[in-house]
Amino acid sequence: MNLRVAMVQTRLHWQDREANLESLSERLSTISGSTDIIVLPEMFSTGFSMDTSVAEPMEGHAMKWMLSKANEFSSVVCGSLMIRENGEFFNRLIWMHPDGSYDCSDKKHLFRMAGENKHFSAGKERLIVRLGSWKICPLVCYDLRFPVWSRNQIRNGDYDYDMLIYVANWPERRAHAWKSLLVARAIENQAYVVGVNRVGRDGNDIGYSGDSAVIDYQGDKISRTEKYGDRVEVIELSLEAMQNFRKSFPVLEDADQFNFLP
Repeated sequence: MNLRVAMVQTRLHWQDREANLESLSERLSTISGSTDIIVLPEMFSTGFSMDTSVAEPMEGHAMKWMLSKANEFSSVVCGSLMIRENGEFFNRLIWMHPDGSYDCSDKKHLFRMAGENKHFSAGKERLIVRLGSWKICPLVCYDLRFPVWSRNQIRNGDYDYDMLIYVANWPERRAHAWKSLLVARAIENQAYVVGVNRVGRDGNDIGYSGDSAVIDYQGDKISRTEKYGDRVEVIELSLEAMQNFRKSFPVLEDADQFNFLP
């Protein structure tokens, strides 16, 4: 089964949910043909803000918008939201299915340099979802820097996942790290890596260059989204090609085993 993934690299309006959802709806309207997954940036409805007064409950407007778009495109919609729940706040990755069901996980590694760890509660469990024959592990931004949390393993003859997804608000001044780590995660885990980052400037005057990319299981960039571009790119990925590569070059058969992931 091939998988068609739409990467949405776009500007975000600072703490303006309605403007962001309207703008994203316009971006998604440019998608032609079918797609299996639509990937949005981190905190796509607010920007990467520490102002928890703009957080939403799980039944909020952004979740309803995700459902409407998943239904409209018959596609999973993936991105993170600032969520308020039981008196705590989370940077929560949502994996919304067209039928209204969803999976979610909270960002594990909170970006202390922006004070995220002071405002949000960290996630404790890694999410792996199935979509047809594919197994996919979606993570959030700063999680990219921590290879153990992203680690693929072979268990009972089967790989944990076939694709990593990182949704991000990753500043341009650290773009080299973003691009390098996406490649590293693909090579070491023998999996596709999809990294979707925003562009423009946020309310703290931090600039973002995007540099969204799809990296294949050998570490080669196979997408064409340009730096600073405000656009949607749809790219088709082959599960069979990756499986054949794993059989011919079974690196993870010799990998060290980790037993401390949830």
